[in-house]
Amino acid sequence: MTLLGTLAVFLRLYQVMENEDKINNSTPENNEVTEENAENSAENPIEEEKKAETAENSEAPEKGPDYKALYEEINDKFLRLYSEFENSKKRHAREKVDLVKSASSDVLKAILPVLDDFERAIKANQSAQDIEAIKSGFTLINQKLFNLLETKGLKKMDVIGKPLDTDLHEAITQIPAPTEELKGKIVDVIENGFFINDIVLRHAKVIVGI
Repeated sequence: MTLLGTLAVFLRLYQVMENEDKINNSTPENNEVTEENAENSAENPIEEEKKAETAENSEAPEKGPDYKALYEEINDKFLRLYSEFENSKKRHAREKVDLVKSASSDVLKAILPVLDDFERAIKANQSAQDIEAIKSGFTLINQKLFNLLETKGLKKMDVIGKPLDTDLHEAITQIPAPTEELKGKIVDVIENGFFINDIVLRHAKVIVGI
């Protein structure tokens, strides 16, 4: 073999060895990276799942509240409450009217016997000669009527000698007081005042001393 042939063989062998060194040096590193990636992916399945969910959420648009359905629900509740309120108000008004009617009928029914007494007294007085008996009869009927009304809550005002109170009394006129103690006080009554269950039913019309 010539010198040139020998040099060509050595050069070929050198190139083959150099290529083998490069392959040996690069392969372990690549294998290590591949193994590390495999281990990371195997060790972190939760992170992979979170990444997948994040990707899905970013792709799907978020849905806002259904305002139309919410409005219809609130409007339905409002209409029901309003209807119940109106029905309750009408029922209370009807009960109040019925109560007034019932109270009036009870009072009128209680007065009927007194009315019968007046009719009997009028018939008896047409032929009566005893004036004192007539007076006594009307006094008894009047007392019977007043006692009956007292059971219904009626109370007569006691005003003689009391100071004038505009919440209870209505001064009709003034006259000179018969005594010093009655100055500025009620000396006479033109029309009696009454309470009904401690509420003023009618103011007393009075005369005040000056």
